[in-house]
Amino acid sequence: MHDLDFTSLRLFVAVCEARSISRAAEQQTIVGSAISKRLAALEHKVGTQLLVRRRRGVEPTPAGETLLEHARALLARAALIERDMAGYAAGVRGHVRVLATQSAIAESLADDVAAFLKAPGHQDIRIDMEEAVSTLVLRGVREGSASLGICWDASDLRGLHTWTWRGDQLAVVMPPGHPLARRQQLDFAATLPFEHVSLPPESAVQVMLQRAAALAGLPFRSRMVAATFDAALRVVRSQLAIAVLPAELSAPYADAFGLKVAPLTDAWARRRFAICARDPELLTPAARLLVEHLVAVAGDTGAPPA
Repeated sequence: MHDLDFTSLRLFVAVCEARSISRAAEQQTIVGSAISKRLAALEHKVGTQLLVRRRRGVEPTPAGETLLEHARALLARAALIERDMAGYAAGVRGHVRVLATQSAIAESLADDVAAFLKAPGHQDIRIDMEEAVSTLVLRGVREGSASLGICWDASDLRGLHTWTWRGDQLAVVMPPGHPLARRQQLDFAATLPFEHVSLPPESAVQVMLQRAAALAGLPFRSRMVAATFDAALRVVRSQLAIAVLPAELSAPYADAFGLKVAPLTDAWARRRFAICARDPELLTPAARLLVEHLVAVAGDTGAPPA
């Protein structure tokens, strides 16, 4: 197969997403006939039909769906390459991309990274820190779109090298007048008769809460879903529901608005985070330095990266 050019792949993705050659042409500021010619050449190169023309537009064939997935990944990777190389051209001498869960970032990751960047000799290192749920963190590390990932160590870390980082304690956050508000600590089962504000279903916290409720033989009563910890705390403040959130994150908000925070006594509620990488020997010097720093400030006794 001849080399596939990125322009044709970009136009193919645009057509698939718009489900229309004419709409894609408007978005890409190119005439529709030029796109059609590109798509015909692309189908000739791969040796199979990629699109089916319908009365109201086009849709990808099964082969087209497969190519669409690969094309998106290739284009995203190419954009990262361009961005990284532009950074080096501007004088950046090291670049580390980190994917981390909301819990990890809320814990103290931003502060730890800031301290690293301020240290002597690190001024020419750039760190991109992006938030994602645990499954996407691990996928990004495994697929190579991120040098490092940080997530709950109960996640599926098989095949990855890990270092222990910090931890947190999950707690129940409640309005002051809630029936459980007088309790200093709680087991999770005691909260299940009451309505919760839940986190997105793919988040590690929510997965664990659903599993714990199932083991307790009780339903998890979700009043509403909040996308972030801050949004969940605002729902609790409005007295609509209670929430299970990291105690360290909730404490300042609770103090400001008179909410009650009771740590969970369940063993799984005391969490540890893990830094993960595909292979420590393949880390760039900048990524190695960052891992060493994060492990050191967290007080980990494990070995530094190889």
